[in-house]
Amino acid sequence: MSAFELLFGPDGWWYHLAQGTVITVALALTTVPLGFGGGLMLAVAKMSKSSVIRVICDAYTTFFRGIPDILALFLIYFGLQALIDRISALVALPFHLEVNSFCAGVIALSVVAAAYSSEVWISALAAVPPGQREAAISLGLHRRQVFFLITLPQLARVALPGLGNVWTVIMKDTSLVSTLALMDLLRASSEAARATARPLVFYSAACAVYMAFSLISFRGISYFERRANRGYAA
Repeated sequence: MSAFELLFGPDGWWYHLAQGTVITVALALTTVPLGFGGGLMLAVAKMSKSSVIRVICDAYTTFFRGIPDILALFLIYFGLQALIDRISALVALPFHLEVNSFCAGVIALSVVAAAYSSEVWISALAAVPPGQREAAISLGLHRRQVFFLITLPQLARVALPGLGNVWTVIMKDTSLVSTLALMDLLRASSEAARATARPLVFYSAACAVYMAFSLISFRGISYFERRANRGYAA
């Protein structure tokens, strides 16, 4: 059977791979607001006047940037389940709560993305002239208004290239959840490869899908960078 028939024939595996692709995209897109939002909060906390808060945040980023991402996934998947089981036993819940692979993947990827993106946000915060914030406060704006109306729009422009790199890492790291038996693109490709004994066909198809995602992401990030930098001197 040819590679085309294996993928798109009457008994082809295209639908199986398409389902895995949907899971992969959903995992990546769900992680972005949680990871980037958490990274921004982490960056603000790192600039706190409290040395305790700064030390805790620095320890967080050092830990999750220093261990393999797959190890972070395992720690969260098994550790979170153990914690839930312990709490359930303490409060005597009449039902059992279980962390599924998708939720564990989202949490783990968000935790890692927050650690990496926090450094991007810190650099972006440093790039915003402090005089702008001071001028806005002197005009009577509340600090929250200053952040959302003046600081945040400039943060997004400055941080976009770095966040684009973190997004690329997130997209590729979604393949790690296949180790938790989640039927993502890589897991679907692996099952098809085992069932047909044609691994090269299906892993090549997975490569093509990931490359397509990467190219689309690169074009999208470049477009948003051009839009964000309109009106600014090069």
